[in-house]
Amino acid sequence: MVARIIAFMLACLCLAMPASAQDRAVPYWATIRASELNMRVGPSADYKIAWVYRRPGLPVKVIRVMEGWRLIQDPSGDRGWVVARLLSPDRGAIVVGEGMAQLRSDPADNAKIKWRLQPGVVGVLGDCSRGWCDLNVGKRSGWIRAERLWGASKP
Repeated sequence: MVARIIAFMLACLCLAMPASAQDRAVPYWATIRASELNMRVGPSADYKIAWVYRRPGLPVKVIRVMEGWRLIQDPSGDRGWVVARLLSPDRGAIVVGEGMAQLRSDPADNAKIKWRLQPGVVGVLGDCSRGWCDLNVGKRSGWIRAERLWGASKP
């Protein structure tokens, strides 16, 4: 009987972790964890779906927290409510701006260009400093100007 109670408590703890990992001071950056995420007009499943995201890893800015729901802003500026457990605290970024962005071997304008990225490409964000960010896109990585990324600035 004691073993069952302990197992139940551990299961409850594991289920609560994703949402509690998102309980921090707002605003903050997060990424979409799910392959499909409904953005609603209010903080409940009873509210109308305003948008459906089908892009895991897309960065979002969390601007408000309410009982398992997060008010987010996406890269295009749209705002709505999503279930907290479908967000990841991992940092990501999306390439923005006009024309191709250059992913370089080092954080310098004269460093070798490794790849060129179109606006809309999403990657995993590493460290950022002195106007440059380390970005991983699939199996490719390099340095890109911070101003070409949405999700790299302080929230």
